[in-house]
Amino acid sequence: MPWAPVNGIDIYYEVHGSGPAVLFAHGQGGNHLSWWQQVPFFSQHYTCITFDHRAFGFSADSDGSGRASFGADVIALLDHLGVEDVRVVAHSMGGRAAIALALRDPKARCRALVLAGTTGAVADGAVRARREEAAAARGERGLGAFSVHPSFREQHPHLYFLLRQISRLNPSRPRDFLHPPGQVQPPPPPPGSPPRLPVHERLNAAGLPVLFLVGEHDKITPPDLIEMCHGLVPSSRYHVVRGSGHSAYWEKAAEFNDVVLRFLQETDASPVAK
Repeated sequence: MPWAPVNGIDIYYEVHGSGPAVLFAHGQGGNHLSWWQQVPFFSQHYTCITFDHRAFGFSADSDGSGRASFGADVIALLDHLGVEDVRVVAHSMGGRAAIALALRDPKARCRALVLAGTTGAVADGAVRARREEAAAARGERGLGAFSVHPSFREQHPHLYFLLRQISRLNPSRPRDFLHPPGQVQPPPPPPGSPPRLPVHERLNAAGLPVLFLVGEHDKITPPDLIEMCHGLVPSSRYHVVRGSGHSAYWEKAAEFNDVVLRFLQETDASPVAK
């Protein structure tokens, strides 16, 4: 089983297929197994890299640095694998690692960014207010209760059972391991450096191709919230997966795969991407 000794811990990863590299970053309820409907499809066109975030799957958070190290972990993983050019597909929590890779990687190797069911930390005052409103509407129930649309549980009980079983493979974590956005502040910039710009302004300046993708019935990151993020990154694309809840990659895998593949292939064919 492949582990990469990176950033002070051992990260579990898998590599499948051949061609340009795509890194898949899973969400809070998942791990590397979550992408079982994506890897066979995308590996016909790309080298697919799946991994377990620290404290998920087979990757232990042995130094206790938690989610603050997600970005550094994936940057170090790509260094370990010798990957110099990568596209990133991130779901929910995985958007944290994706944005860090896109904006903080010294090698600037990210070529395209798919943010599915996540704001990717793109926010202004209106986005933050809408995010808080969505959280209040969910009440006291945990995010797991909103992982898929209720109709999916009823129509596909076997797939919902598999989704839950994959989640249960994850080790236990402190209840505060994943703080709501805004409760954990990023480290301050070095003395004398200019103020850090908002994420959307940095994405706009980078000119990185971005696709925001969201389920029609997503209660964690509602479509109108993600559309607001899309508006803050004018060059980005926006796609709503009809009939899906928060986990479009799982609930509507065929549509998810087709939309993401088309986006990646179009951006790869663009002279700007090269």
